[in-house]
Amino acid sequence: MVLIKFMVKFIKKYSNYILYTFLFAIFIFLLVNGYQNSRYKPDSLMSVLGSTDWLLNWPKWLDVRLMHWTNDGFGSFIKAYGKYFDVVNDFLLGLIYGLKGILVLAPWPMVIGIVIAITFFASGRSLYTTTFVGIATFFIGFLNPVFWDKALETTSILFIGIFLCMSAGIPGGIAMARNKRVRNFFLPVLDLAQTIPAFCYLIPGIMLFGLGAVPAIIAIFIYAVPPLMRLTDLGIRLVDEEVIEAADSFGASSSQKLFGIQLPLALPNIMQGINQCTMMALSMVVIASMIGTRGLGDEVLLGLQQLNIGRALEAGISIVLLAIVFDRITQAYGATLQSRRGDREINKK
Repeated sequence: MVLIKFMVKFIKKYSNYILYTFLFAIFIFLLVNGYQNSRYKPDSLMSVLGSTDWLLNWPKWLDVRLMHWTNDGFGSFIKAYGKYFDVVNDFLLGLIYGLKGILVLAPWPMVIGIVIAITFFASGRSLYTTTFVGIATFFIGFLNPVFWDKALETTSILFIGIFLCMSAGIPGGIAMARNKRVRNFFLPVLDLAQTIPAFCYLIPGIMLFGLGAVPAIIAIFIYAVPPLMRLTDLGIRLVDEEVIEAADSFGASSSQKLFGIQLPLALPNIMQGINQCTMMALSMVVIASMIGTRGLGDEVLLGLQQLNIGRALEAGISIVLLAIVFDRITQAYGATLQSRRGDREINKK
């Protein structure tokens, strides 16, 4: 027991030195391993010291084997668990084709009417926002009839990707707000996810699921879930402590405080997170056209490959219109929730 206490005190006192020593040991290991396994390793140390060429240009024998380790690891992983990813792939493809089939078979006036109805109630019966969204939806097909079905295909991928983001992002944000350790764990992960270039998210999806819409959904999830988690966490933590203390004084349980107080008050922030998630998901769908994902992004890519500037311009405008539709609906609903919250506070006063 005394030894354990001594070790704990020692680690706390010299934690920085232990960390630096550990990182230095990793560096030495990578340096030695890279040198020993390099195909361009010099015949002897004397041949290195006797030449200055390796000082002028970076030597080929001085490189880390991260690429080889990653490729070997992914290869072994796919061989061992590839069948499970096939199940996930088939499930997601079934969802995409099913939703796409429903949207494509529905008459286009009905689809526009449903969008208008959703906007009308989400915006608090705002005629301006409803009219604007209705015109934007109409012009997607009006620009080019081919783009209507392409927009519906993009929408199906978006719906599934956003649903996955909400399924993980909102509970993840709640867990971050309610547990400091969980928050400290997820913050570096979210920082890393928002730092990596968007194209890099396509690589693990391609390696696990091949080309097509499924890797696009995986890329959407990784790319678009961080803002949703952050804003959900922020919205819950911004709830007034006096309100929480009042709930505690009335004997409210943890779940009652969460579902009865924190989530309703944080809902405008959560809707802002869903809005940001939607916009980032749409941008990723466009990027994913390079790996065979069908939709409006595919039309932009074809227009650029064929130097058909008009086609690329029309497809680009259609993407902007689709983004406006999603943005206006989510923003309007968030503003409606905010105004209702303000009205309640005024009535209470």
